[in-house]
Amino acid sequence: MAAPILLCDTTGMSNDRWLECRMHGPKGDIPYTIGGSDVAAIFGVSPWTTPLELWMIKKGRMKPKPKDNADQLEMGHLLEPIAAYWYAKKSGNYVYDDKGLYQHADHPYALANFDRRYERASDGQPGILECKSCTYHKAEDWADDAIPLYYEFQLRFYLAVADVQHGAFSCFWGNNPANDLAMPEIKRDLVKEDMIFERLDEWIWSLEHDVPPTMSGVKPTLAMESLARIYGASKPGLPTIELPGKFERQLRQIANLQAKVRECEDEKKRYEKEIEAHSVRIAEVMKEHEHGILTTTKDKLLIDFVTRSTKRPSSDALKKKYPGVYADVLNVSTSRKVKVSVQPI
Repeated sequence: MAAPILLCDTTGMSNDRWLECRMHGPKGDIPYTIGGSDVAAIFGVSPWTTPLELWMIKKGRMKPKPKDNADQLEMGHLLEPIAAYWYAKKSGNYVYDDKGLYQHADHPYALANFDRRYERASDGQPGILECKSCTYHKAEDWADDAIPLYYEFQLRFYLAVADVQHGAFSCFWGNNPANDLAMPEIKRDLVKEDMIFERLDEWIWSLEHDVPPTMSGVKPTLAMESLARIYGASKPGLPTIELPGKFERQLRQIANLQAKVRECEDEKKRYEKEIEAHSVRIAEVMKEHEHGILTTTKDKLLIDFVTRSTKRPSSDALKKKYPGVYADVLNVSTSRKVKVSVQPI
């Protein structure tokens, strides 16, 4: 363990220049780098990015996806000083800015910017503070000093780069610091740290030797979204590819599950027709009334027969009367699903 290397001061640096420094160092002499927010993706636990997508970005084979929550990210950045303020006030620790870009003393690929640093009031020991904000429905992730795993990876990485023993989060989700603020702390754990950097070393090796990671262990929805971003839309005219036998089990499982879905859909349609048939006599009795009731010796059957009105623009009329407006507001949605059919030989 040794003190980190200060590569540069990012004060006043443009975002584009900062991204350049994060990607290859301020001199552009680091082939591949890893930042704190990359660690969770490398371990396959990031809610936003898969290992393969990050790998493709690091290789320069695709650009990072546009941020669909840019306003939310900007708000989080603006709220950092507030999170730092309340941490300092409640903990009594001295909190201060550090705009340096640091490099790990033993792992040149490991670079870090810290939200804040702090000195503990109890013993003057240094620490790294990560400032977060979240919505109310995410507050439970921080209950009872819990830390989301993807953020824990980030802070443990920072402790290693900074070579300090203590770290903390300040995460808030409302305007009442007494109830809407979490300040969990972690201590440096060299066993976990060694495990993290063993994986990161392997990751750098995979970049250097052009061996992309798989989607193993990634949540299916995120994996499919990521693959769509990586490879884009399907291309008509490409030849049919022959899959190796190791995929037979998955393909047959897909075919079986697709058949079950069709069975459920057919059953749903049958039930809906039966409901409609039973409803005719009830509708005759209800006439214009919206609600009805039938009382028995054991319960009450409550009937709702309410007219619902939905207003939707007519796309045909809009296209005919205002073709320019129609073209401007037209949304194109794409989807791509794996479908398997079994063909006897």
